[in-house]
Formats: sequence, C-alpha cells, structure tokens
Amino acid sequence: MDVDTRLLRYFTAVAEEGNLTRAAERLYVSQPALTKQIRRLEQLLGVQLFTRSRTGMALTEPGRALAERAPSVLSAWDRALSGTRAVASRSARVLRVGFVASAANEATQAIIAAFSELRPGWRVDLRQASWADPSAGLADGVVDAALLRLPFPGQAKLCVEPLFSEARWVALPSAHPLAAREVVDLADLRDEPFVAAPPETGAWRDFWLASDERQGRPVRIGAVTEHPDDWLTAIANGYGVALAPESAARFYSRPGVTYRPVRGLSPSGVGVAWSPADDTDPVIRDFVRCCLERAS
Repeated sequence: MDVDTRLLRYFTAVAEEGNLTRAAERLYVSQPALTKQIRRLEQLLGVQLFTRSRTGMALTEPGRALAERAPSVLSAWDRALSGTRAVASRSARVLRVGFVASAANEATQAIIAAFSELRPGWRVDLRQASWADPSAGLADGVVDAALLRLPFPGQAKLCVEPLFSEARWVALPSAHPLAAREVVDLADLRDEPFVAAPPETGAWRDFWLASDERQGRPVRIGAVTEHPDDWLTAIANGYGVALAPESAARFYSRPGVTYRPVRGLSPSGVGVAWSPADDTDPVIRDFVRCCLERAS
C-alpha cells in the first residue's frame, strides 16, 4: 500500500499537537481540510488513529504505533528529496533562493553580485513566494536557501542567520484621516479593519496583525490577500489598513496608499535561512557569508 507523505505529515502534526486547530495552524491548512485528510489516512490504513473529543485528539493504540515510526520515515524521505534536488541544482550550478516581499531590500543585488564573484559560473535563481508560504519554499525543499521576514512559522526547524531589522509601519488608504499624521500610535489602529494574510499562515499572520500587542482587543479583518498587488489594491480601495516593513514604502509605493511609522510597535527582522541538512554545504555557506557581509 502506498501512502502520500503529505498524509503522514498531517498525521504527525496532529499527533504531536493533540489538537486539530493548533495542527492546522502549524501546517497552514484549514481545520476542515486537515480533518478530511486524517479521515482519508484512516480509511487507507483501515484503522482508527485518533479518538476525538472536545478536549482534543488522543492517539489510539494503532495511532501510537504509527506515531513512533512516521517521523523517521518522513525524515528519511526529506533527506532523499533534498539530496536529489541539491544534486540537480548543483549540477546546473544554480542556487535556488526563495524570498518574500522585498527579500533583503537594497542589499539583495549586492549579495547576488558578491556570491557570483565568490562562485564564478554559478547563478542565483531568485524565486518570489506568496505570503501563503512564509518560508518561501524552503520548508518544502523547493529552494536551497531563502531571504525571509522574521519571525516565520517553522523557523525553529531551520538554520537562520538574522541580517537586519526594520520598523513595522502602517499602510493606509491615502484618504484615511490617520494618513495626515507624521506618526501613528498603535492604539489608534486597534479598531481599524486590517488587510491580512491567509488564516492558514497562523503565527505569521498574527505577527503582521500585531495580535500580541493589541492588549486583548480582537482584530477586525477587512480583506485577505496573498500577493503584494492584491494587498495594495485592497488598501487603496479602503478595505483596511495593514502593517508592513518600513522598506515597503520604497518597494511597494503606489497612488492611493500612504505609509506612516507606528509608535509602540516592535520591529520586524530579515534573515537568511537554509536547511540543517545543508549546513556543511560549501555553496550554501558561501551564500550565507555573502548575506552576512553585504546585508548586516
């Protein structure tokens, strides 16, 4: 019997969290979709893996047996997949680098130039990801390294070197009364509708909604977007405001959208990340070195 590794990942997350909601947030999927996949795995195996109750998901005896073995199976598959992709990219002398938003801002081109000088004949293939994938493909092994906004979900499982930090600003419809101010207080934004990332991004979405800095006041969602163009359009059309890195005022300026500093808000970081399996890879280490030298 063949079982999709994705089903095993879903099962493992639920087994470790003991809760569908937390597991769904960790996997960036909706809870109904996760429930459906767990049932599909149970049907394929012909066994009940969990007992469900209001307090959570408890493993059955067959579920415990699978939970003991699934992590090693997934780890072996990840190593095989990462190694295969790495060999393919190395053979072509291409380093695949994912990024979200503006990558490492103005330092991005300097990083690429430094890497090309350090590794003649190599090419950096930059791949932009939507906000629905805060790891920019790194968590799935689609890229070799990534320039990411910190913090991001799954960060603890990857190697990360912080490069710099910048303030979080607010993007407002230009006609909004707060757009006339030089600086906006966080307290003045707590009742505003927000343009948000998809719910399945979990903690990533919460960070850009300042959920932990609202003093318990709930967030109002005016629109949900995955891409910068849609995000800008939603703000310009007055569907909500949004927090953004300070650099967004330079990289994502457009008529109808005004950026302002926010008083009372912690900063966001930018870092370079890569898989622990590639930590000794000399090509990856050279790229990280270039990032640290040019962007720090």
